[in-house]
Amino acid sequence: MFLKFLVTGGAGFIGSAVVRKLIGETAHSVCVVDKLTYAGNLASLALVSGSNRFRFEQADICDAAAMQALFADFAPDVVMHLAAESHVDRSIDGPDDFIQTNIVGTFALLQEALRYWRGLAEDRKVAFRFHHISTDEVFGSLGDEGLFREDTAYQPNSPYSASKAASDHLVRAWHHTYGLPTVMTNCSNNYGPYHFPEKLIPLMIINALEGKPLPVYGSGQNVRDWLFVDDHADALLLVAQKGVLGETYNIGGHNEMANIEVVRAICAILDELRPDPAGPRERLIAYVTDRPGHDARYAIDAGKIGRELGWTPKETFEKGLRRTVAWYLDNPSWWGDIRSGVYRGERLGSG
Repeated sequence: MFLKFLVTGGAGFIGSAVVRKLIGETAHSVCVVDKLTYAGNLASLALVSGSNRFRFEQADICDAAAMQALFADFAPDVVMHLAAESHVDRSIDGPDDFIQTNIVGTFALLQEALRYWRGLAEDRKVAFRFHHISTDEVFGSLGDEGLFREDTAYQPNSPYSASKAASDHLVRAWHHTYGLPTVMTNCSNNYGPYHFPEKLIPLMIINALEGKPLPVYGSGQNVRDWLFVDDHADALLLVAQKGVLGETYNIGGHNEMANIEVVRAICAILDELRPDPAGPRERLIAYVTDRPGHDARYAIDAGKIGRELGWTPKETFEKGLRRTVAWYLDNPSWWGDIRSGVYRGERLGSG
């Protein structure tokens, strides 16, 4: 069965991975909707943009009229909602955009999806899905032990995670109150090719290549569960098509690592693949004042999606990180354009 996927935020990091997989590995059609803010990059879709099953629309999900027209024209079977402001540091400096896009935008998209779904013929109405993609940060911070489960209480600690928690609650309410057929996923930290260089791994790779300091917050002991973006894309497509309506699925990489360990691993790979005449790159590590409210540890129990849908991550962190570093070494034009313009690696989120 050929499906029509409407992917919001499809020019972003995770969204573009989903779109590349849909066009490259399935027979489905895709319409990407993206506002093209600083983190949206059409170059991330260049590999698939020539397909006759690919369509791009530059639009804001907060624009209800634009969304209504798009639903009517494209007539999707599946909506995958990835459009979001996603960087914690930026949310500390300027929470306004996060409230607008992540909360108001999700509300506007839900309203138009509901309007559209109610007007479908019965067979298409039964098949329709609205998949909301969220984060494990809505659960707050873990201690030294324990894992986030789907029934873990929400305790968001940053403007970003609070805005995503609000959007999760809206999606759940639209399912239970109006019957909109929704599924939801909460993922751990993603990494991989095409990652905007404000996030830890790409920022460290590029700074190290340029001989710049590698800023590590606090003592570097904050722990994250790392998920390779292609594994995440596989999980998202599985949930979008086979997830049980009204259910939430946690998606994690089973790769817990302290930030300082990640940075040291990046340095070691770069020293091997592209040695620096000035010496080992660990010399560039610079501990900086921690950001306000920095959560200590995230870790996901991904057992439910494994038991019910058969998904497990394929990529180990060691191999995935090496693939990621190699991609940045091979694609300086992609990140060079970003570094020369909208973002140069400056400190954000100091409060």
